[in-house]
Amino acid sequence: MKADAVFEGGGVKGIAFIGALAEMEAAGYEWEKLAGSSAGSIVAALLAAGYSSGEMKEIFTRMNYLRLLKTKGWERLPLVGPAAGLLLRKGLYPGSELEAMVADLLRRKKVRTFGDLPPEKLRVIASDITAGKMLILPDDLASFGIDPHAFPIARAVRMSCTIPYFFQPFLLKHSNMVHYIVDGGLLSNFPVWLFDVPGIPRWPTIGFRLHDQAQENEFTRITGLLSFSKALITTMLEAHDRLYVKKAHAVRTIFIQTLGVKATHFSLPEKVRTDLYQSGQRAARKFLERWDFERYIEVYRKPSTKATFLR
Repeated sequence: MKADAVFEGGGVKGIAFIGALAEMEAAGYEWEKLAGSSAGSIVAALLAAGYSSGEMKEIFTRMNYLRLLKTKGWERLPLVGPAAGLLLRKGLYPGSELEAMVADLLRRKKVRTFGDLPPEKLRVIASDITAGKMLILPDDLASFGIDPHAFPIARAVRMSCTIPYFFQPFLLKHSNMVHYIVDGGLLSNFPVWLFDVPGIPRWPTIGFRLHDQAQENEFTRITGLLSFSKALITTMLEAHDRLYVKKAHAVRTIFIQTLGVKATHFSLPEKVRTDLYQSGQRAARKFLERWDFERYIEVYRKPSTKATFLR
């Protein structure tokens, strides 16, 4: 069955998506349009390039997340380097390693730019904090005078994954204005509405969302600038999990328990990765037990229904 897919952000917890994808693929689902925010954009990009869930399991199981925190030159100096990066470039780490890693993975499938994919195949969400608005890439690149088809997908993913303070913002210059681009999760961590069309859809949009009840009642003691910054980043990355999801969106969403894992836990042990993968599998199986596309259309998409959609 054809379906569109939208992936929420979640940092290193993204391997949980792969477990869910494996179950969905086993059930016969084939992905048409794909979208992702933050870490979800990595999964969406690899799927769009032609990676299977099995191939991605190997990638995410062996991935050295600490590589993404690699610095160069004076930024390598202990304590001084990261602090200077934060003060001078508004982020601890450059983010170039993430772009290089994604570019290498895409290159193996002979994909580099959005133009290498079928039209409208992939959408990546980022946040323009200069203009105070969400960016849908590649569509919104034209407003910066950039050819959307020629733009590297890995760069768009980097922009979407640029956690404020943690990674240095990506800069886009246009009309003598510098636009600071950061993590898509800042403004829209779960854009499951992105592929909605008026009337009755030909196939469903399935949302993949990370959730952890264990973190709902956690508190952070603020004692200084460091703890304040840490709490700010954690809130941005995790608070979306606690937001109410409209019922019309919830019924088409796979909710995956993330077992207390933090989005920035870059030294993720192999066992934890396996646990997250299996959690994704369980969530997808549970979803498939109740999912009924025809019933969804009858209740939420027929013109006579009183239900409304976020547009």
